[in-house]
Amino acid sequence: MKSKITVVGAGNVGATTAQRIFEKGHSDVVLIDVVEGVPQGKALDILESGPIVKSDAKIIGTNSYEESKGSDIVVITAGIARKPGMSRDDLLITNMNIVGSVTESVVATSKNPIIIVVSNPLDAMVQHCYEKSGLSKERVIGMAGILDTGRFRTFLSEELNVSVNSIDAYVLGGHGDSMVPLLKATTIGGVPVEELIEKDRLEEIVQRTRDGGAEIVAHLKTGSAYYAPSAAVAQMVDAIVFDTKEVFPCAAMLSGEYGISGVYAGVPVKLGSSGIEEIVNLNLSDEEKAGLTSSSEAVEELIQIMKGQ
Repeated sequence: MKSKITVVGAGNVGATTAQRIFEKGHSDVVLIDVVEGVPQGKALDILESGPIVKSDAKIIGTNSYEESKGSDIVVITAGIARKPGMSRDDLLITNMNIVGSVTESVVATSKNPIIIVVSNPLDAMVQHCYEKSGLSKERVIGMAGILDTGRFRTFLSEELNVSVNSIDAYVLGGHGDSMVPLLKATTIGGVPVEELIEKDRLEEIVQRTRDGGAEIVAHLKTGSAYYAPSAAVAQMVDAIVFDTKEVFPCAAMLSGEYGISGVYAGVPVKLGSSGIEEIVNLNLSDEEKAGLTSSSEAVEELIQIMKGQ
């Protein structure tokens, strides 16, 4: 029996996420958007690719949550996208209202789903979703660390002219300027990256990783990244559907881990059929611990702003 996955938001991120999940064939997909005709048209287009990509999955587009009833996983991509000059935090109040409304509709139609939040500013939005949903913290997860780590690995691969598959890395913390690449844990074929790239150049690569989304927004002018974000969501979905127990950096609610409590932060988690099955504690350097703490404090500031609305 196929899993049922709902993707809320049929913009670039949502539609591409729906396409990636559909092409894997393991789950039926519901694509929801408020704009009439858009999810219906995109879903039909994706459905007609089935014979070509050899997927027997079903996908429908709708403006109603009724068709999403009984979803195992819900991916929330709804919200406005960044424009040049905007930070992720500039989206806060508008997307807070959108994510809050979506979450209420999701839990009204699906019993105990796992929710993956993609909307920005990511860490604040997943926190808001968690508080609105009434679900356990293990079942509300933020996508960001896989994307940020993917960008970091890409830039290291280009710098050293090696396969991305030879690079092991983690990027923790918030999805923004305060993200924390773990340099001590980053290796190229088992060799520490700090032995291969000079400090100043490595700092430039780290900064490019932090600015990865803004760099794409500057090119696109009227939108933001969606190919890499959708690939990151699909990887999380696979881990949950197939109960793989893989460890990925994701935004999780912390309860004392890494010295942080009551706030979502990007940390390594074990993903399985019940969502977050374990938060993996890494030995961080003092500098990395300070960076993660600073990152969580930045998220807490956004949470306080939301509470004032």
